Amino acid sequence: MNIRIFTTAALLAFSSAAFAEGPFTLQFDNSAQDGGFKPEHLLSASYGFGCSGGNASPAISWQNPPAGTKSFVLTVYDKDAPTGLGWVHWVVADIPADVRRLPAGITAQGRNLPRSALQTRTDFGQPGYGGACPPAGRKHRYEFTLTALKVARLPNITADATPALVGFFTKANSLGEAKFTVEYQR
Repeated sequence: MNIRIFTTAALLAFSSAAFAEGPFTLQFDNSAQDGGFKPEHLLSASYGFGCSGGNASPAISWQNPPAGTKSFVLTVYDKDAPTGLGWVHWVVADIPADVRRLPAGITAQGRNLPRSALQTRTDFGQPGYGGACPPAGRKHRYEFTLTALKVARLPNITADATPALVGFFTKANSLGEAKFTVEYQR
């Protein structure tokens, strides 16, 4: 009887402590009124895909990461890209554990990027944010995923790392994920 009461009390205490701050969440801070992308966050004409946006990264914020978080990885992935594999639009690795926001306008060269964070290659073939640009008339879902990691830096990751390599080490070191999806059609 005493063991059962102690176990129940311990479980309640653990559950209360684990959820005291709320769930791990991710937010798109400067979306358009409809919750989608503003023109400045769409792909620029210089990429040759038929869009004419500003190609500026949006502001992203998060709260309540899991206990023990030592860094984060952010990815932006178009599930509906007509490739059979989707399309990775942005990868930011090694975001320090004390950071809770990425400002808008992080450049491919890393201006406005938090200290020690690293942008890696995307499916555009280079590091940095690549804005949304689905084929005309088709709605695409852009999944923003922030993964809390149990390591301060991903092993063997440089700016030239592929999205798949970053994804492999991210999954191997994950403590939890926060996600949101933005739908966009042009």
